[in-house]
Amino acid sequence: MFIRMNKRGQSTLEYGILIAVVVGALIAMSVYMKRGLQGRLRTSTDDIGEQFSPAATTSSYTTTSESVSSEVNTAGVTTTTISKDARARTGTETVGALDSETWK
Repeated sequence: MFIRMNKRGQSTLEYGILIAVVVGALIAMSVYMKRGLQGRLRTSTDDIGEQFSPAATTSSYTTTSESVSSEVNTAGVTTTTISKDARARTGTETVGALDSETWK
């Protein structure tokens, strides 16, 4: 007596088990993927730094500017040549934290 097995049903069952294993692995990995994504988001927000309040920020700057230029007018066309352009800014700035501001 020969027992005849249905090869088509066996292949379908094998594919079903394979798909179930892959889906199960993806579901198990989703927790770790979420944690990794949240970790990267946290790192990015920490890199931004603390927020500051523009209302609590004070600054005192002195800006000096020096430039050397020459103008030549030829037949109604003026050509300006700038040979030196320097600017310097010195001073202080104090930045207040966002939590120091009172909200109304």
